Amino acid sequence: MEPSDIPNPMPRRTFLKGAAAVAAVAPASAAQPNEPAKPSKLIGIQVGSISFLDEGVEQVLDILQEKGRVNAIFLATFTYGRGIAGRQIPGQPLPDHGRQEYDRDTFYGGNYATPHPRFYHETVINPADTKAPDHGNQDILDLVLPKTSKRGIKVFCWYEDVFRGDVPNIQQLQEVDLSGRRHTTLCPLHPGYRNFLTGLTEDFCKSYEIDGVMWGCERQGPLNNAIWADHGGRADPMRVTCFCEHHEKAARDRGIDVKRAREGYQKLGQFVRAAGAGRRPPDGCFVAFWRLLLEYPEILAWEKLWTDSQQSIYGEISQAAKASRPGAQVGFHIWHANSFSPFFRAEQDYAAFAKVADYLKVVLYNNCGGPRYVTAINNVGSTIFGDVPKDLLMKVFDRLLGYGSEKGYSELSTAGLSADYVARETRRALEDLKGTQCAVYPGIDIDIPTGRDQKKTTPEDVYAATRAALEAGAQGLIFSRKYSEMRLANLAAGGRAVKGD
Repeated sequence: MEPSDIPNPMPRRTFLKGAAAVAAVAPASAAQPNEPAKPSKLIGIQVGSISFLDEGVEQVLDILQEKGRVNAIFLATFTYGRGIAGRQIPGQPLPDHGRQEYDRDTFYGGNYATPHPRFYHETVINPADTKAPDHGNQDILDLVLPKTSKRGIKVFCWYEDVFRGDVPNIQQLQEVDLSGRRHTTLCPLHPGYRNFLTGLTEDFCKSYEIDGVMWGCERQGPLNNAIWADHGGRADPMRVTCFCEHHEKAARDRGIDVKRAREGYQKLGQFVRAAGAGRRPPDGCFVAFWRLLLEYPEILAWEKLWTDSQQSIYGEISQAAKASRPGAQVGFHIWHANSFSPFFRAEQDYAAFAKVADYLKVVLYNNCGGPRYVTAINNVGSTIFGDVPKDLLMKVFDRLLGYGSEKGYSELSTAGLSADYVARETRRALEDLKGTQCAVYPGIDIDIPTGRDQKKTTPEDVYAATRAALEAGAQGLIFSRKYSEMRLANLAAGGRAVKGD
């Protein structure tokens, strides 16, 4: 999910230290007669409900198995974003399947299954209000599960941290920014939000015969947001979050001076605004930034506080899933910023994830990764690294991130990242997870939208990336972002790579 894809006092749960990891996802069952032989590794694909309704469940399953060699579906069951649900996003070419139209006026989002109120406690969100109105009363899990069960295809509920601002009572859960204004994102420390997520997880795991869940959160803390360490739009540094009552209390519990933290972020915001406008401090951008951190260590402390609060949700989701369906496989989507920002990467400890996850979907989208990496360099290169030419800064980041063989700054937007990037990052994840039972399922880019003059996906790209992930030792992979934006020739190339043709 990208920000552009998003349409326009209770008891507090104690943070979990994390549940023990359990066995990685088991191989798919044997093929049924007249079906393509299934590979031993998990071969997944992300699919939204609209594809099954537009094309028919059996037809979609035929295509996924025959062309993609798929044995697992990651079904978008809860989201208000268009990154994993809905048809192709407006402005991008329509794929060669499904209805040849956009759903710009009909997409709303929410829960594409059926919310069961008994699972939701101590939250201001009425589960009935989250039922997606896009398809009436249709329950996508009830529609798909009987068909996938007969074929031996696994189904995972794929849900993410993306909400609309007009969901009833949602404002009570929203983050508070540095200036005291409500933000569109929800506070990871608000008990009402955390209770909703665990209730949603329990609902999926107890109400349906699913094989597992995958949750994603494409967000980062206030320091990273303030300095524009991202591959998306440039946020207002005065609107970083969260400074609500829950975070202030947690800060005081940690001995953090709340007043000084606010003051530090205000000065950081002033610096970023000036640097972004091309006004270089007398001692240079990085020196000015480092001086702020030395003067206000509370800046980094608040970043750590937010990140800890967000990451503790992973443990709660894992515990809720395992308590509700002991055999469920629990996994998490690792945001693509992990590939472009050494600051964000430092906060993504795979070994720590292994304590609460059976698998990690590490986003390794190499085609769109090229332009995204360039955007990330342009962003942070306009703030704390404003003293460094962009092409040189990319070379520095290449060294920091281990990208020795990629194209340079001027070429990367049109060339994309290489299949070798997929292999290197797969091996890095496997090395970090050595000695654990947590599997690695790289996310493989198939037709993820890019700009008009930026890298587009070809069958050769998909084939090379798929082979790279599998040959690097991945226990499986997930074709991404969503079937409704994929061209069938590109999906088929991934299937050939899985088969080894």
